[in-house]
Amino acid sequence: MAYAAEYQASEPSRAEIDALGEPAVVEFGAPWCGHCRAAQPLVAAAFAAYPQLRHVKVEDGRGRPLGRSFRVRLWPTLVFLRGGVEVARLVRPTDGAAIAAALAKVTA
Repeated sequence: MAYAAEYQASEPSRAEIDALGEPAVVEFGAPWCGHCRAAQPLVAAAFAAYPQLRHVKVEDGRGRPLGRSFRVRLWPTLVFLRGGVEVARLVRPTDGAAIAAALAKVTA
């Protein structure tokens, strides 16, 4: 499962995310969020080098349990997971190199 261009309206449970055995990135945001839209070209370009990396793009908002369980406060927030454990996090990324570095860390 490569880069996901669209946000999922229904989110997986935290248990499902924690059970992922493969490296993954969970991205929290909203389709109407200006910061999220601005970051998308950077995220897509960074993911181009990792076509097999799982990308879970979740529409977040008030009362959404998955985002709250990761203590997401600003969008977009990218949480980089290996074996269900967070190894890196980027909040409102504006630098493609930072995204690429976090992707390299999660796949190492």
